[in-house]
Amino acid sequence: MLPAALATRVRWGIMHGLPRRALPRRAERGDRMAQMLLGYGEPGSQYEVFDALRAEGPLVRSEVGATTADHAVCREILRDARFGTVQTADFGFPGPLLRILELTDPQLPNPVEPPSMLVSEPPAHTAYRHPIARTFTPRSIEQLTGRARTVTVSLLDAMAEAPAPDLVRDFAARLPVTMIGRLLGLPEEDDDYMLEWGEAAAPLLDPGLAWPVYRRSQVALTGLREYLAAHFARVRADPDADHPFALLASSGELSDRELIANAALLIGAGFETTVNLIGNGIVDLLAHPDQLAILRERPELWPNAVEEVLRFSSPIQRTARVAREDVEVAGVRIGRGTMVSLQLAGANRDPKVFDRPNEFDVTRPDAKKNVSFGYGIHACIGAALARMEGTVALSGLFERYPAVALSDGARHRGLSTLYGYAALPARLA
Repeated sequence: MLPAALATRVRWGIMHGLPRRALPRRAERGDRMAQMLLGYGEPGSQYEVFDALRAEGPLVRSEVGATTADHAVCREILRDARFGTVQTADFGFPGPLLRILELTDPQLPNPVEPPSMLVSEPPAHTAYRHPIARTFTPRSIEQLTGRARTVTVSLLDAMAEAPAPDLVRDFAARLPVTMIGRLLGLPEEDDDYMLEWGEAAAPLLDPGLAWPVYRRSQVALTGLREYLAAHFARVRADPDADHPFALLASSGELSDRELIANAALLIGAGFETTVNLIGNGIVDLLAHPDQLAILRERPELWPNAVEEVLRFSSPIQRTARVAREDVEVAGVRIGRGTMVSLQLAGANRDPKVFDRPNEFDVTRPDAKKNVSFGYGIHACIGAALARMEGTVALSGLFERYPAVALSDGARHRGLSTLYGYAALPARLA
């Protein structure tokens, strides 16, 4: 058995080092899917790329696989049982490399590796999702709304005392991490640790990571695995634990590894996506003061405004599926084992679905047709919670600080899958 440090390096070399070398060469040769996987350069420049992709057809083949920015095709593939989530074997590695990946598997709660429900298929996916879904019922979300409002007010009050408030660090990140932390029964004093873990794990959704980024993620996930194992052991020993995950932890429905992996997924996805939603919403609304004025006159439109933010500045730019058999989609033959990259952000600006797709309009009647949280059996389990938190946070911010403005120093995250801001320095008045 390889030493842990060497095993981590070998695993990175196969999963990220090889794509890191191959994708740029293919992108230079005009391979559309390779170009999409590498990202889009300056934030906002991706929309021209999506337009060009749609002009080539609803589904475009390449050396790497196939890709689409077509709304109808994205929805069709996401709900088609002939397509599955992407597993390690789907990257086309030869057998010996797959065997090495098996031997070097550190059993970490990686959101893009089983038993994370993000990349699991039925019946395993069903077994993971159903018990966790009880936490996110409409009734549960309604009960959580009051807590979200209380937390929002507290955060907004605290920012008034901050000498240099940052709307990501002090607000957009704090609300969702507080909410998901309490759902899992984690103590409030550990919220900063969760933010660090989420930030370290978020790049794992991107291909071709640099070694230092990958290594940091593995160190963070190792710490998270140990932390959650100790936490759930305490929960099982506490008969008075009454948070939503207490019953699940004690029920035995999931193994320890399954419970930890999917709790880690919720920590990452449960606030990383919402951080981006809130941050993108702040930027979009400040960039469109006419739309903010509409919301001040018609506050009942705030939920629809959140849908428009999801459509206009999608927090999750893409996902992928693999054909499990030979299929035909939009007149294009897709062979078994072909990976299809679904450009969700492009689908959200498809002119066949959305009138004036490049305009930000909080009154848009069909904004909820966005596919930002996916579709089908793998649709984001916490989508309703994220929408509620986005509505509470954005409406609360602009009501409490009507003259809020961004200062110099706004910084984008620089990721190609998760789309949002790492910093938004602001003036509150």
